Amino acid sequence: MNTLEIKTIEKITPDVLQIRTNKPEGLEFKPGQATELFIKKENWEEQGRPFTFTSLPDDSDLEFVIKTYTSHDGVTDKLLDLKVGDELLQNEIFGNIYFRGEGTFIAGGAGLTPLIAILRDRQRNGGNETNKLIFANKTSKDIILKEELREMLSDRFINILSDEKTEEFAYGHIDESFLKQHIINLNQKFYVCGPDPMIESVVSDLKALGVEDENIIIEG
Repeated sequence: MNTLEIKTIEKITPDVLQIRTNKPEGLEFKPGQATELFIKKENWEEQGRPFTFTSLPDDSDLEFVIKTYTSHDGVTDKLLDLKVGDELLQNEIFGNIYFRGEGTFIAGGAGLTPLIAILRDRQRNGGNETNKLIFANKTSKDIILKEELREMLSDRFINILSDEKTEEFAYGHIDESFLKQHIINLNQKFYVCGPDPMIESVVSDLKALGVEDENIIIEG
């Protein structure tokens, strides 16, 4: 198990933290993969939770973008108490969401995190010309890394909000009609990540539109 020292920690939305740490020598992972993290403090070292690397494998530091839940006294709530110099423990690496080809990325809320690293990696390697991101959130304040994603994807960064009506973004949920409106090519990869009910619904809608099983990539 590796020890990670926090270099920076800040809120980037009202309930999402961006944490940067040192990177252990020899650590290898694919963009989109995750690891298990533990807080190195008394009574917390046995409570591991999965978090996605949002940094790239060749970056000098590690980065994690983590949604916090203050409604219960859990690990993500405890992360809010951490500061620069505090330490995390990092365990094995896992994850089924990694780059399999250009396509459409569909995320709900914190489900964006595995897709951040993939999109950043494609951007660095000049491969975001055709990628599209459809991102569902409750309000505009919840849109993680909005400016970076807009810069990377331009008008291929499509947002939809369920709890706020704005002139800038669509209102409602990702459903079959919304997908049909924004997907022209069904023969591409579709990366779907978010809460389980959303994944089930989106996968069902994609299949109804005619997308083949092998082109749908989900966690698990």
